[in-house]
Amino acid sequence: MDLKQLRYFVAVAEELHFGRAAARLFISQPALSFDIKKLESQLDIQLLNRTNKSVSLTNAGQVLLEEARYLLLRTEQARRLTLRSAQGFTGRLSVGFVNSILNRGLPRAVKAFEQDHPDTEIVLMEMNSAEQSQALQRGQIDIGFVHWSKFPDSISCELLLREPFLCCLPATHRLAGQPHIDLATLAEEDFILFPRSVSPHYHDLIITHCVAAGFSPRIRHETRLWQTVVAMVAHEMGIALVPQSLAKSWKEGVHFCQIEGGGPFSEIHAIRLAESPSASAQSFLELFRSQQKDQLALS
Repeated sequence: MDLKQLRYFVAVAEELHFGRAAARLFISQPALSFDIKKLESQLDIQLLNRTNKSVSLTNAGQVLLEEARYLLLRTEQARRLTLRSAQGFTGRLSVGFVNSILNRGLPRAVKAFEQDHPDTEIVLMEMNSAEQSQALQRGQIDIGFVHWSKFPDSISCELLLREPFLCCLPATHRLAGQPHIDLATLAEEDFILFPRSVSPHYHDLIITHCVAAGFSPRIRHETRLWQTVVAMVAHEMGIALVPQSLAKSWKEGVHFCQIEGGGPFSEIHAIRLAESPSASAQSFLELFRSQQKDQLALS
């Protein structure tokens, strides 16, 4: 089993179509089919279920897909690191992050760190909190920024940021002029929310607070990014509960108001390996903390 075979397998596994995978790889379909059959023969395992109309992964194929992606990623990272080393760069810092931290200073910290450490390249990888926990333990990332704090003892977790959720309403909504809103008044509204598979923490947090207010939210639309949530609210497709930081970056078409009695809180935690943490990760975390303190002093 070599890297070429892994690349070919990943293409077929992601496309689930030999023709599209062959086009993506710029090779002929017969050649691709031959190499995949050769890989299955070498492993003595069926990786794909094939019919005249469809291609699907076997259980073994699903396991190999995850491992192949990891190996190909590490190979590319090794290539890039070796090339940068030849050009005078000596280090790389891999940072996992959840989308919401983009509004809370991560890009600014990355730019400042690279200016202070010109021999180090930062690689950002967007993942949910569970994916970051796995990536950290497997050595794929050096530090992660996550939403929740329950991790194995092998992972060190530190609370960095905590901010309240606000109610995000279309600018034309009947309640849009109010500075505060009782969550119970939203019982008949259509909600926009993350799928639980994408962010179980936020999904359950919002559901729990709505239930505590006396209703189960009617989830009309689901999306993966906070920016998309707010954009859909602006287009009058529903309402949402969103972290306060979004109110600073988005004004058009929406109104943000506080939740009476206190609502849920959005948290950002930094995670690192408890033993032998990366020195670069520690330096980056210190810089991020410093910038957050400076930002609070100015606000």
